[in-house]
Amino acid sequence: MNASRPPDNRQRLSLTWRVLALSSLLLLALVVLFTWLGHANLSRQFEESRREHHERETRELRLALQRSEASLQQIAALTAASPDLGPALATGDGAELMESLSSQWPTLQLEAGVDEILVFDAEGRQLAEWGAPQADRERPLQVWVRQVMETEFPLSALRCADDCRQYAAVPILVAGESVGMVILSRSLADVTRQAHQVSGSDVALLITGPNGVETTPDRYLANWHGHLIAMTRQDAYLSLLQEAARTTSLAELLDSPLQLRHDNRDYELSAVRMETDQDRRRTGYFLMAADLTAQIRAIQQDTRTLMLVGIGGWLAAELLLLVILLRPMARLRRLAEVLPALARGGFAETRRAISVPQRRLLDEIDVLEDTTLALSDQLETLGREVSARGAQLAERVDELAHERDFVGSLLDTARVFIVTQDTQGRITLVNAYALAVMASPEERLLGRMFDDVFASRSGSAPNDDTAQEERSLITADGRQHTIAWFHAPLPSRGDERAARISVGLDITERKLAEARLTWLAERDPLTELYNRRYFQEALGRVMQRGRSGAVLLLDLDRFKDVNELSGHHTGDRLLRMVGDTLFQEFGHRGVTARLGGDEFALLLEGADARQAICIAKQITPLLDSTGLDAGGQRHRATASLGIALFPVHGDNPADLMASADLAMYKAKESSSQRWHLLSTLERAKDELQERVYWVERIRQAIEEDGFELLAQPIVRLSDGDIRHYEVLLRMRGPKGDMISPVHFIPVAERSGQIVQLDRWVLRHSLKVLSQVQEQGVSLSVNLSGQSLHDAGLKQFLMEELAVSGADPNHLILEITETAAVTDFSSARGVLQALRELGCRTALDDFGVGFSSFHYLGELPVDFIKIDGAFIRTLVTNPESQVIVKAITDIASGFGKQTIAEFVDQQALVPILQSYGIAYGQGYHLGKPAPLRDTL
Repeated sequence: MNASRPPDNRQRLSLTWRVLALSSLLLLALVVLFTWLGHANLSRQFEESRREHHERETRELRLALQRSEASLQQIAALTAASPDLGPALATGDGAELMESLSSQWPTLQLEAGVDEILVFDAEGRQLAEWGAPQADRERPLQVWVRQVMETEFPLSALRCADDCRQYAAVPILVAGESVGMVILSRSLADVTRQAHQVSGSDVALLITGPNGVETTPDRYLANWHGHLIAMTRQDAYLSLLQEAARTTSLAELLDSPLQLRHDNRDYELSAVRMETDQDRRRTGYFLMAADLTAQIRAIQQDTRTLMLVGIGGWLAAELLLLVILLRPMARLRRLAEVLPALARGGFAETRRAISVPQRRLLDEIDVLEDTTLALSDQLETLGREVSARGAQLAERVDELAHERDFVGSLLDTARVFIVTQDTQGRITLVNAYALAVMASPEERLLGRMFDDVFASRSGSAPNDDTAQEERSLITADGRQHTIAWFHAPLPSRGDERAARISVGLDITERKLAEARLTWLAERDPLTELYNRRYFQEALGRVMQRGRSGAVLLLDLDRFKDVNELSGHHTGDRLLRMVGDTLFQEFGHRGVTARLGGDEFALLLEGADARQAICIAKQITPLLDSTGLDAGGQRHRATASLGIALFPVHGDNPADLMASADLAMYKAKESSSQRWHLLSTLERAKDELQERVYWVERIRQAIEEDGFELLAQPIVRLSDGDIRHYEVLLRMRGPKGDMISPVHFIPVAERSGQIVQLDRWVLRHSLKVLSQVQEQGVSLSVNLSGQSLHDAGLKQFLMEELAVSGADPNHLILEITETAAVTDFSSARGVLQALRELGCRTALDDFGVGFSSFHYLGELPVDFIKIDGAFIRTLVTNPESQVIVKAITDIASGFGKQTIAEFVDQQALVPILQSYGIAYGQGYHLGKPAPLRDTL
């Protein structure tokens, strides 16, 4: 049959030349590609370097402007402090005023580059002038004079007119009172020179505006509406700028540098805009040009070299490939002549035609010949192998039957819902656990729609593509379950009955727990009123809507006496009674919340001053009638109320609550009534006086070591051992009394002194720690939220550890949970840096925000201090028990030790031990005492 096959007369192309042709195309393509990639990479690196150079030039230029501005302001301050200027200005003697600065004027003009000095009296009248004035300056001068005289703070400005000058205005003080002011101006010549020296580029100063300066016509750039008032290398740079003005706009040049070719050379032109005065009639720009010809030519030369090398490599590779292929291709031709006999079944003929390779080092053709010989032997034994494979297949079928039985038993014993559905959503299989929970026979479920048995919780139409969802199930006994379903498609094998498998978990108990935790996150566990966080969020939402209203802040009078005379449990009962009274009487009027301790608040949306006062007058007698008897004592819930209106007394929640707190304290001071409505003028004046007073007190205490460190023991609950103390801060009063931090810490946070205060506490704590660390004692120091942004904290701590000789392993640094969650990335970085120094870390007041559970595993802390609000009510409040137990379990799961705060009674100790809490802190275990006396 094969002999009758007609001969194949098609033209053939040798495999050798095919390989050479295809490899040549491939190598040429690679040469072009690598050349293009090399050129693109060089261009990209060049662009990146130019971009970095431009950013660095811009930073250096702006830094030079800032330094020039700071130095001018220092010169102005020194001029204002001249001993003859203030008295001359106070007496109004013009001659004496001119003489007061005449001797300094040459020095300021020559050494400091000052172009002009102006002196004004307290009414804003100009009394003296030295130097050359700038054009059209009257209006901004009036604004600056009025601003400085009103605020008594120095002022700096940059203004461009016929030139660009920096101005510095400083008030002149005599006996602590402002009697006038002095204004100094200076051109930007030094800044321009510094820019040229730093960048090495040509620099020009351009001023744009409706009334440009008068310069030569060739220096006026019409397209940019500006005049060039200064430049380096005018002969070469001016024509370049004129060409750039014709090709691009100034806005585009500010956005990105411009590359252009001029006089057969390549340049890069960039612009930096200077800040101007408020009228913005004219604007100044720095224009910088850099010659890029050498860099661009180097890139082109490298590209040409890369292409020549690639072409040479291609030619060498083709020649080598041709030499390599000639002999093997001849052997392949001989083998191709033998293979048709094998195709006809001539196995013996094939073995006779091909000799067995005798060489030690075999190549692929030798392997091919050897494989051809082995193929004939393998075909003869193929029948025997097929029989053996059939026997193995039968054994595998038996194994699969056993696996099927195992899967069936697994479906029936698994404690999850397992249901299969067909393409129409009908149930085709239900496992035994699902049947047991639903208390329904299998025949009643098979064939029913999955959506009819398990209802969608969202109420929307089911989606076949949903991989995870939650559905409701009502069992035969009327109980409702929430099932979390996970759907997955089943592979199709010709059986259309089972299209997907659904696995369900009964999450009913978890849903109930989540709902309870959500409720607790917004509520005060003691009074069940809203907590501080929810109240502030509600207040923020109302203020964002632009609504008006009032906030009433209540603070119980002498509540501390209730705790001290009858115990904290009596105080808690009184707080619950107050919360019930406020909610029943005023809960329908707005948000009622307990902010913490003995503070309550009411948010009255839409209420005016009259309505707020009316409610305050109702609250007073209601609380007077609220009381209880305990231990022979009658305790009444009298309170002081502060009223603040929004947006009158604050346009954000923080300011408004501060105003309400101020009004509440004024109500406590009042003898006529127990409520107070804050007036705007009164609030501003009182706050200013109080802030100035406390800021000065804190500064003086830091400089003169006017603080006292106390230590409160943290007890190991298992054996009562004390090796751990928390450092507490107090300020020494004028009469030797100790001032609580609640009076000065908020002021320190607002004024920025809190970072210095943290460093003071760290420095003095380390001195004590170096003396007691040999006894195994550790000290805990609290860090404020602002210290998380203190870039020098790590370096400061390293230096203090080195100076004091304290072991960092005995130092525990605490931050509050609120600060950690609010700025999570900064908190994690700071805590990690502190741990790298060897210090241990703790998370204070944990539990006030349940969202922090998510971050707990990622924060590098060693201790978790549970918020005392939960510990104080632990004996009587089941909800507090649930929360504390959950926090302890989660902390233990992350490998962190727990500390319970506010342990004020013995009954708490066994409960805390049963939960696995390692340490306790509170007045029952130990009261604060002076640090050095304690240790």
